[in-house]
Amino acid sequence: MERLDDNTIRQIGRLICGDDTAYRRQGYELAKFLRDAGWMDVPEYGGEPRREWIIERLRERRDQPEAMERAILRLSDPREYLGEPPSTVAEITMAVNALLVHEGYKVERPGGRPRIIECDPASASPGSLAPVTLKVTMAQVVVDPQYAKILQARLDEARTCTENGCHIAAIIMLGSLLEGVLLDVMSARLGQPPQRKSLHDLIDQARQHGFIGVDVQKFSHALRDYRNLVHPHAQVRMSDPPNRDTVEICWPVVNATLNDLAASAVA
Repeated sequence: MERLDDNTIRQIGRLICGDDTAYRRQGYELAKFLRDAGWMDVPEYGGEPRREWIIERLRERRDQPEAMERAILRLSDPREYLGEPPSTVAEITMAVNALLVHEGYKVERPGGRPRIIECDPASASPGSLAPVTLKVTMAQVVVDPQYAKILQARLDEARTCTENGCHIAAIIMLGSLLEGVLLDVMSARLGQPPQRKSLHDLIDQARQHGFIGVDVQKFSHALRDYRNLVHPHAQVRMSDPPNRDTVEICWPVVNATLNDLAASAVA
């Protein structure tokens, strides 16, 4: 890893403090974090502003690539977040990668353990297409709290699969989530379960009733095709196996579907 820009270092310090992330560290935890990352001779935290303290420690070792890598990898290490929701490490890894891409790096977690690899900084260009972000909670789409909790768990599991390189598992989980959400919404809004319950039919019926847009309908059918990889023979018939790019195409489809369903519920 090359020497990082000072702005990148400051933002890494912000993520370590975790004030606006899923995991906030107290001042006394900062030195422990660096030691757990493998740093030696870390001074004790003295009560000064947390972010200034951690940024100063990072700057002291900005010319030690191995030390910087260890700190970044610890941020994306599941062992740092034992007992936290599975989505925590995925969310923080995404935030780390949003910074590192400008330096030409990203973190991957094949098998669960993080590693830093090189990537094209152009993928962060403003001219590239922005991903569809999820703007709603599951509770805004699904009325039953228990069912919403189950579906949210599947969404979290799909994110965990994505971050750990389990591409087929992530796609199958996203397709399962899509089917579960559409069936629940159709049943609730029509007063009874639809007669045709295949994912193909649920997508088309949701469009017919104006619950989703035509763009979401078309791309949801593409996700449905990949969801069929739950059957191994479907993978045999597929000329190109799905990879990370395939998964990253599927995520915006699910996000857009949930956004549309929530919007149509209050329209």
